[in-house]
Amino acid sequence: MTTEPASCCAPTAGRTGSGALPGAVPVAVSSEVPRGGRSTRGQVRIPGATFWMGDSHGDGYVADGERPVHAVRVSPYLIDAKAVTNAQFATFVKATGHVTEAERDGVSAVFHLAVQAAPADVLQRAAGVPWWLAVRGADWRHPAGPRSDIGDLQNHPVVHVSWRDAQAYCRWAGKRLPTEAEWEHAARGGLDRARYPWGDELTHGGRWRCNIWQGDFPRHNTLEDGHLTTAPATAFQPNGYGLHNTVGNVWEWCQDAFRPTEYADRAAEEPVADPVAAEPDDTADGLVSRVMRGGSYLCHDSYCNRYRVAARSSNTAESSSGNIGFRCANDA
Repeated sequence: MTTEPASCCAPTAGRTGSGALPGAVPVAVSSEVPRGGRSTRGQVRIPGATFWMGDSHGDGYVADGERPVHAVRVSPYLIDAKAVTNAQFATFVKATGHVTEAERDGVSAVFHLAVQAAPADVLQRAAGVPWWLAVRGADWRHPAGPRSDIGDLQNHPVVHVSWRDAQAYCRWAGKRLPTEAEWEHAARGGLDRARYPWGDELTHGGRWRCNIWQGDFPRHNTLEDGHLTTAPATAFQPNGYGLHNTVGNVWEWCQDAFRPTEYADRAAEEPVADPVAAEPDDTADGLVSRVMRGGSYLCHDSYCNRYRVAARSSNTAESSSGNIGFRCANDA
């Protein structure tokens, strides 16, 4: 297991504290959207099962807490076959008037090779991760900056959504975010302890099975998989449960608070049933670190091999960037 964590997968875009994405303007969070009736549209049923959760190959970072591998039992549940798309999120916004945190802040993080903005709108590089730029006017409608739009990206995952934005969508859609255990179980597609949703080898016959970085990160992407940033939400072959793009493409928010010691604290001889990390009681809601799973189009083994099914990362609940999205779940 790697002893040092890689650089952050996405910068923290906060209103307080050091290391926050520069340029964010303190604003009030909008009220909750109306709760919709339960919906299972676009979801697949995942059977209840016991599986081995965590890094079975020693590929992860110690600070991420991917070990110990431990037995987890999940009850049957439902989960979206794909990440929530721009078209779906636009329907939600039209119905509720929801304004995302990136829109209220007036700034979000964009990968430096993807920026479409006037020089005056590029505020500065994020500390410690200089390939991320704070771009004024970057949001879900303008994923690369104010000179971009989603006209040709209707079937791509929505990005620049915070955990709290994702929660608002789930509330309206009659769904919820998956727990971290549900996410990993579903992402594995029935392949126990495998590195990826399709097995242990990253490519097969030279063909890419997910959207990650190829080339020299962060300067040159050879685009062997066909994508610099997001791919359509169903771009690659689904896993054994019918889920698309559970690794690569965009990070996906989970319900749980993130603690690097979570696995060590709950590991036991008997399988742990339907675990969910405890909510911290000493942190403001927006500053709670939330689990992100799956990696993104920026993952590369030279700095961040978190495109594995077992990989974990986190960001604060109020953060957003051009590589964070989500998918929804439901009780069975």
